[in-house]
Amino acid sequence: MSEIYSSKQTTVNIQEKSNMIWNNANHLVGLYKPHEYGKVILPMTVIKRFHDTLLPTREKVLETYENVKNFEVKDGFLEAASGLSFYNMSPFTFESLLADTTHIEENFRAYLNGFSDNVQDVLAHFDFDKEITKLANNNILFYIIQEFNKKSSYLGADVITAVDMGYIFEDLIKTFSESYNEEAGAHFTSRDIIYLMTDLLICDEKDALIENGVVKTVYDQTMGTSQMLGCMEERLRALDADAEIRCFGQEFNPETYAIAKADMIIKGGNADNMRFGDTLSDDKFSGYTFDYCISNPPFGIDWKREESAVKAEHKLGDKGRFAPGLPKISDGQMLFMLNGVSKLKDTSGKMAIIQNGSSLFAGAVGSGESEIRRYLVENDWLDAIIQLPSNSFYNTGITTYVWIITKNKPSHREGKVQLIDASNMYEQRRKSIGNKRNDITDACREIIVQAYGEYQNKTYTISNKTCTSKIIENIEFGFNKITIESPLLEENGKPVMKGKKIAPDPAKRDTENVPLTEDIDVYFEREVKPFNPDAWIDKNKTNVGYEIPFTRYFYEYISPENSNEIAKRISNLEQNISASLERLFANGGDTK
Repeated sequence: MSEIYSSKQTTVNIQEKSNMIWNNANHLVGLYKPHEYGKVILPMTVIKRFHDTLLPTREKVLETYENVKNFEVKDGFLEAASGLSFYNMSPFTFESLLADTTHIEENFRAYLNGFSDNVQDVLAHFDFDKEITKLANNNILFYIIQEFNKKSSYLGADVITAVDMGYIFEDLIKTFSESYNEEAGAHFTSRDIIYLMTDLLICDEKDALIENGVVKTVYDQTMGTSQMLGCMEERLRALDADAEIRCFGQEFNPETYAIAKADMIIKGGNADNMRFGDTLSDDKFSGYTFDYCISNPPFGIDWKREESAVKAEHKLGDKGRFAPGLPKISDGQMLFMLNGVSKLKDTSGKMAIIQNGSSLFAGAVGSGESEIRRYLVENDWLDAIIQLPSNSFYNTGITTYVWIITKNKPSHREGKVQLIDASNMYEQRRKSIGNKRNDITDACREIIVQAYGEYQNKTYTISNKTCTSKIIENIEFGFNKITIESPLLEENGKPVMKGKKIAPDPAKRDTENVPLTEDIDVYFEREVKPFNPDAWIDKNKTNVGYEIPFTRYFYEYISPENSNEIAKRISNLEQNISASLERLFANGGDTK
């Protein structure tokens, strides 16, 4: 793991710790299939982290419980005793559970039942109860607890930081996903991408944050295990150790939601801000707005499951999240874009969101995709788009982009969009992980952030890598789609007449896209009339569309090789082949 993410010094050997935890699955061979190991390993890891983090104050909690056990409300007293936002009032520890093998299932359940309600919600989303029965019935529960009780399995927060634990969970989920032949990237985004997104979000306000102190809210609408929220908090606390940061997230996968909530509980944050549910159809933060939104939503995934709820909210118009338009049912990524925009504060909101290339150009004029782009550009909220290196994600090798959207553009960025081609800013990995073959190193990330911050038409170079920034006027992305109609023609090639006028029913209808920077009539007179003098524009059918032809702005013409040079190279090849054939036949087939 340290090979990938050098921007954070870890306090433990992440790979060694995650391997050690995953090796506990050796006891599951036969009872579980490899793709099922995570059903035991992931919840046991969370339980052990809770267990070890509570150990230092365990006796004080038990003593307090004896004093308040008859009180109607006990939570405040027990949390104060534990010094954390959770507690366990059971007398058991992993050590004492192992001392009574006869009743280990009964005692283990009693131990779990001793946790506070917020931890109970975490365990419920793991659906671990049935696994306990299965483990106990096959005499394996004892051995699993025994393995997690080893000294090397200690997971207390006093030794393993929240950041380190995030790395461990990330590695465990990756291993679980690979054993399940599942796309690991569906669960998390690699840290090099996350740190780039966080640094882009805060780079233009670092000085103000340092001077005035950090008081911010951060939202991830597809939070997974909450690593984006964790990295964002880490970056802000690096600017202000006393920062007041509140994190909010929603997640649809129950296991990753459970991990995210567990992490927030242990960190002492407000775990109620980690919510379970489908963001598109069941918005858990309706009416909320935030300073930052950071997300990597799924792309290329249909929204059929949410179709009814999404269309109902679309009909609400400006009162809903999806007023501008709905993308095609086969890909819901731009719905997450709209949800994120609706969650940004009007005076300070800023979002970094991952999208694939289809969000740049998919959809005809009037389509949901085009209307969403129009909504962002005409409101002047689209700030920048950064093309990432290919093969940067675990689950896809396709080209991806970070969109930066802000509702508070600085004056020098108003009316413009910055496009950054950072496709060459990477180092190739020694060993790929799924589709991830390339890493955005610290040095590469700094160049990309510098390009964004300096806001110039400029190419930046480091070693043999280049990063190019271009500033484009908003209006360049828009165009009028005009309908050109041509008349019916007689056999002699002349237009069919109706009285003294050309018959209104056209025999041919074409469309052309005219840039918003150009007058439609001027374009028509120049590009159409000379070649089709009887044609006309049906202006009732003119529509405005938006697309972002990213590649076109960075295309560099390479002149073809001179024909004389090509002929010379071919001649040399012919001479070499002829010489080889002569030697072959002269030596009786031996070319030596």
